[in-house]
Amino acid sequence: MKLKKLGLLIVSALTTSMVLSGCGGGEKTGDSGKGKGSLETKIATIATGGSSGPYNIIGTALADEYSKVYGINSKSQATGASVENINLIKEGKVDMAFVMSDVLTEAVEGTGNFPAPVKEVQQLATLYPNYVQIVTTEKAGIDTIEDLKGKRVAVGDQNSGVEVNARNLLKGHGITYDDLKVDYLGYAEAADGLKSGSIDAAFLTSGLPNASVLELSKTVDLKLVSVKKENIEKLAKDQPYFVAMDIPADTYGNKDAVPTAAIMNALVVRSDLSEDDVYKLTKTFFDSLEKLGNAHQAATEISIEAAQEGMVAPIHPGAKKFYDEK
Repeated sequence: MKLKKLGLLIVSALTTSMVLSGCGGGEKTGDSGKGKGSLETKIATIATGGSSGPYNIIGTALADEYSKVYGINSKSQATGASVENINLIKEGKVDMAFVMSDVLTEAVEGTGNFPAPVKEVQQLATLYPNYVQIVTTEKAGIDTIEDLKGKRVAVGDQNSGVEVNARNLLKGHGITYDDLKVDYLGYAEAADGLKSGSIDAAFLTSGLPNASVLELSKTVDLKLVSVKKENIEKLAKDQPYFVAMDIPADTYGNKDAVPTAAIMNALVVRSDLSEDDVYKLTKTFFDSLEKLGNAHQAATEISIEAAQEGMVAPIHPGAKKFYDEK
């Protein structure tokens, strides 16, 4: 009897130990990022852009990293890009977003697409430049931005970041939508329009290379429209987010570099996310740069050193804590 009782006690003790160990193990499994701690939020939705664009490709890779490191449900969400992304942040429907600095400037100041300042958004980092890629074909007879007058031009999805900077860049050259035959088309649709001949030119503003332009260059006699450096520098006096940059030679089989305008991208977060969460999200973002660069070449231009340069929105305290430590 004594032996039987002792055996039962041992079995009971082992069972209790296994249950307690199982509970503790479950908690650790939920936090696969050893040494990085868990997040208060269990969902991290990242608003991106069109499914074929760099925003979505990089955002999807980043969401995968957050899910692996913190054991949360992180996912990317394809959208109409910058303006929609800011509104999704404002409405609390997403937690992070990729946006262009010109649209973010409007949001912070309450101008353009935003009737009042958006206080629900704060910046995590300045990213890489978005190049204004004005794409046409050799037969269209378009060499400069001024030649777009009277032509059928795709300017991006309506109220997207592409459309906002297309409108501002055209305005800086004395061109309005009244001077064009405007189509509101995203990357893939614009590429299809150029291929079929239903449009003459298209604005496809993104990091380099743009997948839709790259694919298009294999099937049509592609041409990149130049924008004079001096015109951009003049425009930048009132709209400082515009900078003069070159699309490098051979990006799309182009023999020479093509001068154009560029706008810095930004990664933003909801201002009500905790300082601790955003600190961890920022740290993991920079820890993952090599993987993000493998997902899309544009991410190779992101660096900690330049991440605070040209910020146009208030920095989130969690991101600031990360940079201060660095």
